[in-house]
Amino acid sequence: MTGPLARRRFIGAAAALAGAAVAGPLAPLAEANGNGRPTGPRPDALATPAGFQPEGIAVSSGGLLYTGSLIDGSIYRADLATGAGRIITRGQGPMSVGMKLDGRGRLLVAGGSSGQIRVVHAGDGRVLATHQAAGGTAFVNDVVVGCGGAWFTDSFNDVLYFLPDGRDPAAAPHPVALGGAWVPTPPDGTHWGANGIERTPDGRALLVVNDTAQALFRVDPRTGAAAPVPLDGGSVGNGDGLAVRGRTLYVVRNWDYAVDVFALGADGRRARFVKRITDPRFDEPTTAAVHGGRLWVVNAAFDSDWSDPATASSVVSCPL
Repeated sequence: MTGPLARRRFIGAAAALAGAAVAGPLAPLAEANGNGRPTGPRPDALATPAGFQPEGIAVSSGGLLYTGSLIDGSIYRADLATGAGRIITRGQGPMSVGMKLDGRGRLLVAGGSSGQIRVVHAGDGRVLATHQAAGGTAFVNDVVVGCGGAWFTDSFNDVLYFLPDGRDPAAAPHPVALGGAWVPTPPDGTHWGANGIERTPDGRALLVVNDTAQALFRVDPRTGAAAPVPLDGGSVGNGDGLAVRGRTLYVVRNWDYAVDVFALGADGRRARFVKRITDPRFDEPTTAAVHGGRLWVVNAAFDSDWSDPATASSVVSCPL
């Protein structure tokens, strides 16, 4: 999640809408044969419930897609094979922004302006733990699992929050300051710094978009030291969510209505532009995930009227 000052106004509006009623299951079940398997074509788009503004994304190996609402933090789960979905967690106020699945069947959810990190059971939607990672002016934005745990960005502060991997969901996160060549974020809560985050292909370091600098950085998880990643073509301007599959990096550029695709070195120190993906269905896209040979892209639809409880959005897929 990133963008101009209009985005800051949106955050205030979303907070005012928190607690609004969210519709229940939306997507219909596909027809099935006698073995219970869907016989219809796999959907290439999923509608999210009315009043549910999606932003982040996580997809399980079995093809279950999760996304969270910026309105009240509810979490929606859908089957990519059938399109059937339902809300598994009813939000109670704090927004849900970026999210990822860990190896223990848990969703790790960035709580945006609440400064929270939530741990959610991916099966039944129970909130297992809530951590207050930041106070004051903060925006816990996105997350990646790797390098010993989960790493969360804070778009208004030059810090990552590290939640160690472990059985105990109550284990607290701790901050790791971003340093080295990292370009500082003005401390006024209107400029967006660290946003999308991913692992390098070799799994040894982190990749973080800095929206103030419109640049991609490689971050040492041990020290927080950041070094710019030279781009051979393409752009990460308005870069929001990141997705890495093998040595390919997908950068979702929300206000550009595009996804820029880069070939990475194994250590993530260089990136070569490959192509730009555009689609007329993109509506301020924010995050993406790769599954089943397709790229699934979340439309946050920031320009829509979310004060209307009938407003809805979608997650769309396109070829890699």
